Amino acid sequence: MGNTEKLMNQIMELKFTSKSFQRQSRKCEKEEKAEKLKIKKAMEKGNVDGSPIYAENAIRKHTEQMNYLRLASRLDAVVVRLDTQAKMFTINKSMGNIVKSLESSLATGNLQKMSETMDLFEKQFVNIEVQAEFMETAMAGYTSLSTPEGEVNSLMQQVAEDLGFISRYIAQIMH
Repeated sequence: MGNTEKLMNQIMELKFTSKSFQRQSRKCEKEEKAEKLKIKKAMEKGNVDGSPIYAENAIRKHTEQMNYLRLASRLDAVVVRLDTQAKMFTINKSMGNIVKSLESSLATGNLQKMSETMDLFEKQFVNIEVQAEFMETAMAGYTSLSTPEGEVNSLMQQVAEDLGFISRYIAQIMH
């Protein structure tokens, strides 16, 4: 039981770390939004030098957010694998006990006991199949997140278009 207990403790630690990465991701998302708001304000004030800096910060925060999400996703995938491993360890131990029981019932010739033992044996195989199917489904759900790389100018253009004064901003940059 010591190995299973250690494995369960590791699973809990990994889940905790994954949640921490998700919190960090949400924090970065808020900071990205704040930087985008600063871009808007700088553009409205005509701050041509400041707005690209805020755009760079927003892009950096977006990249950081996606990195945290990727790490959390990868940890979640490891947790699923370890959890399946712990369950398989328990099933293997149970199967060993069933085999011993089957051997003793075969030696005694007790048909009732053999039938009960075979039912347990079949039930364990069904459990193994369900575990394997669950594992495959869960792992298919953990795909890598892709981060589209944005350009500082395209982000600034998007913000300017949202404000409806792209031509005024471009004119300020040109002068």
